[in-house]
Amino acid sequence: MLSNKVALITGSTSGIGLGLAREFARQGIHVMLHGLGEPGEAERLRKSLAEETGVKVSYDDADLRTPEKVAGLVAKTEQLFGSLDILVNNAGIQHVAAVEEFPLERWNAIQDIVLNSSFHAIRAAVPGMKRRGWGRIINIVSAHGLVASPFKSAYVAAKHGLVGLTKTVALELAEVSITCNAICPGYVRTPLVEGQLEAQAKTRGLSRDQVIREVILAAQPTRRFIEVEEIAALAVFLCGEQARSITGAAIPVDGGWTAR
Repeated sequence: MLSNKVALITGSTSGIGLGLAREFARQGIHVMLHGLGEPGEAERLRKSLAEETGVKVSYDDADLRTPEKVAGLVAKTEQLFGSLDILVNNAGIQHVAAVEEFPLERWNAIQDIVLNSSFHAIRAAVPGMKRRGWGRIINIVSAHGLVASPFKSAYVAAKHGLVGLTKTVALELAEVSITCNAICPGYVRTPLVEGQLEAQAKTRGLSRDQVIREVILAAQPTRRFIEVEEIAALAVFLCGEQARSITGAAIPVDGGWTAR
């Protein structure tokens, strides 16, 4: 059912996004990769994924802070592949600081990349999905879209906003065979989380191992990191016909974190 569908996944050259791209490609879904980084490495990744799975894979490095670039990324995907059936808003950045010391430029960047770009991508993708009579929108949020943590005011605000956007879009599209859902992972061992470990250690005056034990995994009753493959498997399910009645949901995959 998913074979030959087309997916655009923002922030998909590493971490959760790359895990999603690999699993989607294994399902026969053509993939538009997106991310920042060294062009040669991105091309190596694109080529290896295409050769491994046999699907079409392209790449773009659009700046998600610019609405026109986001809309252009959607348009390019539709032009190259002929459609855009699955949109995954995954890109994110993080900064850890006390609210009174939070740099304004970091606040704005987090809102732009996490929340605003998701809105602009959805806005651009929905008309084509409506014409084709089918679509799946998945927002990779975070447990921080459901609960808060200290020193993450910008991230928590953006992720809470993304959950609200998910619910609104789901209601608007409920009668046209387009679903919109949020996946809310706990701590997944990704480059983004690795960066947080060092920042949290500095902010809290703890060692890296203490941050993992006493701050990061203390929030998850299972006391283990979430695996990228778990997120990818749920995303694939949400794209299938058996999930056609799941829309507007914010689904935790957090080891029990938000059950407290």
